[in-house]
Amino acid sequence: METKQEIKYLLWIVVVFATAFFLPIGNENFWIAIQATFDLVKWYAREHVILCLLPAFFIAGVISVFVSQGSVLRYFGANAKKVLAYTVASVSGTILAVCSCTILPLFSSIYKRGAGLGPAIAFLYSGPAINILAIILTARILGIEMGIARTIGAVLFSVIIGLAMSFIYRKEEQEKKEQQMNIQPPPEKRPLWQTSFHFFILVFILVFANWGRPGSDDNSSIWFYIWNYKWYITGFFSLLLSYSLIKILKIKWQWVVGAIFITLASIIIANIFITDTKIAPLLPMLVGISMLTIITLFDKNEDGENRQWTLSTWDFAKQIMPLLAVGVVVAGFLLGSTHDGQTIPGIIPNEWVQWAVGGNSIFSNLFASVVGAFMYFATLTEVPILQGLIASGMGKGPALALLLAGPSLSLPNMLVIRGVLGTQKTIVYVALVIVMATISGLIYGSLF
Repeated sequence: METKQEIKYLLWIVVVFATAFFLPIGNENFWIAIQATFDLVKWYAREHVILCLLPAFFIAGVISVFVSQGSVLRYFGANAKKVLAYTVASVSGTILAVCSCTILPLFSSIYKRGAGLGPAIAFLYSGPAINILAIILTARILGIEMGIARTIGAVLFSVIIGLAMSFIYRKEEQEKKEQQMNIQPPPEKRPLWQTSFHFFILVFILVFANWGRPGSDDNSSIWFYIWNYKWYITGFFSLLLSYSLIKILKIKWQWVVGAIFITLASIIIANIFITDTKIAPLLPMLVGISMLTIITLFDKNEDGENRQWTLSTWDFAKQIMPLLAVGVVVAGFLLGSTHDGQTIPGIIPNEWVQWAVGGNSIFSNLFASVVGAFMYFATLTEVPILQGLIASGMGKGPALALLLAGPSLSLPNMLVIRGVLGTQKTIVYVALVIVMATISGLIYGSLF
């Protein structure tokens, strides 16, 4: 045993030495890739951690603490009716409108609460894939047929991949099914409508705080009005959250009112002292989340649920954040950083990608699926990226393949899924997404 440990140390020393010895510091592409890495890390930290991930962690905490195991088993458990389980899971993205990383704490939470592998995987795929705004944007910018194909493909993918995973691991699922038959969930501590109200208030805060500007210049559309007033809408739901904290979670109203005033003060400070309109909303959001953390941690509720909610949220953050950080760094270095109309190439030149995805061959569709699976796409960014690639010669088949594989997968996403499901199941899941995206791209490319 000691010999193996010593060999492991030796191999690490060799790897580190070889990396240092052959470090290509004289290569311009290397430094551009480094710049792309830091650019993606900075952009991800500004655009996603505070507005996306932190609210998502609290939503996952709600599922873990307030949503009873009985409710999870009823809708997603191994003994749940398949039609109900897969229907709910496959259309979840229309409500959540999240990216491939934001869905992770929610997936992890329902899976650990006893959800069957198939419905949990369907939920994991559909969450980022069936974003209603992204589908509308796809139809308007890339064509109505691409929007329809993406919608049908995403719904079918979530169900078929979930069923395939359930079939492949049917022995494990059968064991889980037998175990869950003997589970007698404790009675609900509060009416289901109260838990649902609290849950969906947090979901709406997440959705509207991250509502992106529509790609169209039509300032009269409903999507533009929502974007234009999104912070007022987010503030309205924040007030409803305050009501929920007082009436449902029974937190002292003095604490909640104090938290509201401190958050309002942070809004005033942000508007006066922060001139960057993208950064300004982060301060009140961060202050609001901090206030929520403090009042729940110090709440003296008899059953300790409110405190446990925040502790559970912290557990999800500890598990997921380090893996996401590693994934974002690696993805930025390899594939570059693309956002806000600018592109900084990674160590793999963009020209290679554009060359490889022309036409409608098996290789071009497979390559688009693989690149899409490993590259990180924030919500809605896949559409302008594809618009540029199509203009550079990308085929319609590979474009659909990338749309079906990209938003639901990414290297950071895979690292976290591995921590929840294990290496083998993660590889099978990723392979299923890539294969199905490739086949869909081939069929679509031959038709259009």
